[in-house]
Amino acid sequence: MATTARAGRAARACRRLVLLLLLTTTTLLAPAPRLTPTAAGAPAAPAPAPTVPTVGRAWPVGVRPPILRGWEPPATTYGRGHRGVDLAAPSGTPVRAVATGRVSYAGRVAGKGVVSVELTGTGDPPLRTTYEPVRAVVEKGDEVAAGEVVGTVEATGAHCAGTCVHWGLRSGETYLNPLSLLPAWLLNRGPSRLLPVLGVPLPS
Repeated sequence: MATTARAGRAARACRRLVLLLLLTTTTLLAPAPRLTPTAAGAPAAPAPAPTVPTVGRAWPVGVRPPILRGWEPPATTYGRGHRGVDLAAPSGTPVRAVATGRVSYAGRVAGKGVVSVELTGTGDPPLRTTYEPVRAVVEKGDEVAAGEVVGTVEATGAHCAGTCVHWGLRSGETYLNPLSLLPAWLLNRGPSRLLPVLGVPLPS
């Protein structure tokens, strides 16, 4: 009887050993999984930036103001960069909406006047332009047309060495280059020149 029990235990142990060997062999011979860049620990490729339609019909200040500092997109969400464009403008200069939209904010942020405008027909969420430091002459909810004055440049703030307007553009939480709103004819337009009219003598 004891011999039979020992034989049974030996048979069960043998079966377990064979099963363990089969599982080990299957695991070792299985092809290695292909790792994606994210699974391998490499950073995922950034999502493509939203397309910006050229809906702008006016510069925020002046005809073609000097750009004191251009768009410098940060490498990461919180990285260093310049999330907008600085345009030279004396204090008191009218600030205009570059495109048709609705004022989503007009008030003060960290002591500076800020006006934000959601641009009509630019998706959901709509593109949003910001202007600062600006003394607003509009209120939240106001509808504005391209070229309509939304405020005047304030002398406060130390964003630029002189007075300027910081002009920004966002799609949700993504910062974009605001100059991409402007069509080529507006970006490249130089100062107006008077041309002679045939048959009319030039003034002496």
